[in-house]
Amino acid sequence: MNTFGHIFRIQIFGESHGNFAGITIDGCPPGISIKEKDFKTDLARRKSGAKGTTARKEEDKTLIISGIHNKHTTGAPITILFENKNTRSSDYNFRTHPRPGHADFVADKKYNSFNDDRGGGHFSGRLTLGLVAAGVIAKKIIPSIKIKAKLIEAGGSKNIAKAVENAVKSGDSIGGIIECRVTNAPVGLGEPFFGSVESLISHAIFSIPGIKGIEFGSGFEAAKMRGSEHNDLIINKEGKTKNNNAGGINGGITNGNDIVFRVAVKPTSSISLPQETYNFETEKTEILEIKGRHDACFALRVPVIVEAVTACVLADLFLTHK
Repeated sequence: MNTFGHIFRIQIFGESHGNFAGITIDGCPPGISIKEKDFKTDLARRKSGAKGTTARKEEDKTLIISGIHNKHTTGAPITILFENKNTRSSDYNFRTHPRPGHADFVADKKYNSFNDDRGGGHFSGRLTLGLVAAGVIAKKIIPSIKIKAKLIEAGGSKNIAKAVENAVKSGDSIGGIIECRVTNAPVGLGEPFFGSVESLISHAIFSIPGIKGIEFGSGFEAAKMRGSEHNDLIINKEGKTKNNNAGGINGGITNGNDIVFRVAVKPTSSISLPQETYNFETEKTEILEIKGRHDACFALRVPVIVEAVTACVLADLFLTHK
């Protein structure tokens, strides 16, 4: 469904080419200072404009319609809207000839063709705007916890700029790997079993379109290690460890060390290259050429979204723990 969280609950809504996309946040404590300028930095990090990102440019102005009065949260649900203006719906007509890698086919079948298919509809990365806005508010609930994500690899290369340039030239797309590090998280956050920190962060991360994998600490490399190598030796009474193979989490609970995880983002599905894929109207495979404006590397814009959903999870766990 479209709702996530236990106390700090978010509900996402909208479509890529609908009038609005947005978010409703319930469970936010009253008295938190919120101004429109608070959203600008993170929303700007998600915006297109850099090489390898879509040519679609939106204002992304926050329209706060409830839950904030006199520049402070009231304790009532907060709803934030983002208007969609720069749309070209004529570029999207894939109901009978769905794009490979997209949700066109499955959405059409699941919703009996009643879904809004313009620009990807409800399955578009456009909806991550609401996640970023929720993250801005969540970060204010846990101000001492710092969350920083960055793209560390694109298209299998550490030379991200060169990899993106090559993808743009070829008309193809690339994915990437994002590393997120959370510092100053207190000991004790997490509600095992199903509310473990890894479970909830992973759940939230996979709500971001295009995510294909996640690993914490040493991740899959742990399978190659011995226990004597992997165990994090505790070196002081605060629980600081010599290494951090656990990624800051033991038994689903934060241990006071940095929470570290990495996320795999797939290549953008819409590419300029011709692709031979099934046409449900003609009942045979045919060449599909996708027009429109798309990211050659959507991973460039994902770090701030990773930070946002991580903040939502930690704010929820903090309020639960409190």
